[in-house]
Amino acid sequence: MNDMKISGLFWLMLPLVMGLSLITGPVSVDLTEVFGDSVASQVFWQLRVPRLLLTLLAGALLAMTGAAAQSLFRNPLADPGLVGISAGAALSAGVVMVLLGSSVTLLGGLLLPLAAFAGGVVTTLLVARLAVTLQGISVTNMLLCGIAINAIALAGLGGLKYFAADNELRQLSFWLLGSLNHSRWQDLLVLLVAALPVLWLLPRYGQKLNLLLLGEQQASLLGLDVVRCKRVMILLIALGVGAVVALTGIIGFVGLVVPHLVRLLTGPDNRRLLPLSGLLGAVLLTVADILSRLLVSPAELPVGIVTALVGGPFFLLLLSRRKQESGIC
Repeated sequence: MNDMKISGLFWLMLPLVMGLSLITGPVSVDLTEVFGDSVASQVFWQLRVPRLLLTLLAGALLAMTGAAAQSLFRNPLADPGLVGISAGAALSAGVVMVLLGSSVTLLGGLLLPLAAFAGGVVTTLLVARLAVTLQGISVTNMLLCGIAINAIALAGLGGLKYFAADNELRQLSFWLLGSLNHSRWQDLLVLLVAALPVLWLLPRYGQKLNLLLLGEQQASLLGLDVVRCKRVMILLIALGVGAVVALTGIIGFVGLVVPHLVRLLTGPDNRRLLPLSGLLGAVLLTVADILSRLLVSPAELPVGIVTALVGGPFFLLLLSRRKQESGIC
């Protein structure tokens, strides 16, 4: 299947899942009434539409930054969640959420995303530094660093839960599971501030990421400014992941699963991989959100649980395939 057919298939799936998302939920929505002054109209325009748009942006950001991280670290296991980037962003945002409480709306609602972005930058720089050895980037060091950061973040978030008030504790606990339930138009506008530069710039670095896959020394010989390229990638990945984590909590495995599915269909060329990952990420997270509303209806399952139930087995399958490819039975 060529790239045009794959892209066309993804674009065909997108309006289908968007339509399903708009009509799925505990309140029935008659699309003939959405332009009137009714409950259905309020539900449609104030809940369903902003939630759908936020889901599409979050899925595209998580998938595209996951693909970029895998190329940056030159390893297919480099999901932002596994190597600690999401955890670092979550801890930073959690500190702001619990310690500042109602003051989190400072700076026009940008304080929480800015805090998550800062946490994402720090953890990305830490992973990038500790994963490097004389032989190149060590996947063992990278995953061990991710385990350590996730453990530190888990302990920090546990401490925040211990000292949080009841309302803050409930908000933090539900947020950590990954949820799109409280999507609002103002949240969408905040996410757009981060999403537009990331979704615009990352595909433009596709060829440079292809050179990085050859190794930093080889890429430098071919004329790539490796240091500048890595810095831009780190900032874009941290910005995208931090913004999503700040608004939706931790939604895992999207950045791991989606790039692998696209890579199986189109190959490793980042010029195709990055935009197609963004498109498929938007589709699959919307599907996960639909399932989260249907599985325990009329209640709602946090979408992070749904993605973990799918992504966890996929990650184990990926490890099993890598083990077989290395010749270990």
